[in-house]
Amino acid sequence: MHICSADIENLDKLTRVNLINSLSGFKSANLIGTVDKLGQENLSIVSSVFHIGANPPLIGMIIRPHSVPRHTLENIIETGVYTINHVNTEIFAQAHQTSARYDKHISEFEAVGLQAEYKISFKAPFVLQSKLKMAVELMSTQTIELNQTELVIGKITDIYLEDELAYCDDGFVDLERLNTVALSGLDKYHSTTAIARLSYAKCDKPLSYLATSPKNSDSN
Repeated sequence: MHICSADIENLDKLTRVNLINSLSGFKSANLIGTVDKLGQENLSIVSSVFHIGANPPLIGMIIRPHSVPRHTLENIIETGVYTINHVNTEIFAQAHQTSARYDKHISEFEAVGLQAEYKISFKAPFVLQSKLKMAVELMSTQTIELNQTELVIGKITDIYLEDELAYCDDGFVDLERLNTVALSGLDKYHSTTAIARLSYAKCDKPLSYLATSPKNSDSN
């Protein structure tokens, strides 16, 4: 099957959106928790969260054009903080429902049956039912000229893991142990099955398989 540029352009909007969103492969599913200065909470699912760098610990995400109200983006800019919460197998349906266009005065936490959680003095709400949560400080927002989407870059300040055994000796986080799901396209959710961890690739050294050992574990 060959789909050329003209074919893509002639597709109806929904078909084109479904097609192009599927092509990037499996993506992360995250709930972004925010609050405005008046205390109104917001929760939205985002599938475009990605690693930028480890030092400093930067993480990025793409938000659709700000041509209509984007409560998540507006709250992030207003307060300078937000949370990133992994979606797991127990909450994927509620997480998906947050993509509905609720009015600003409605909290998606309450609307979909998830619970907001606040930690220490961090202003943005976490998702209680998430098993991997990050507190993030806004560092930069940039409008991408090609399509007017917004690139949001933040610095991870705190990480919360429900299961400490998911944190391995070398810092690797075993997402399968946390039941983190993957997302393809706009609406298909996946649980995962690991194949292997491989050693750092070098030209003069063959690859080896790495064990996934919990931190402070005696296992090999």
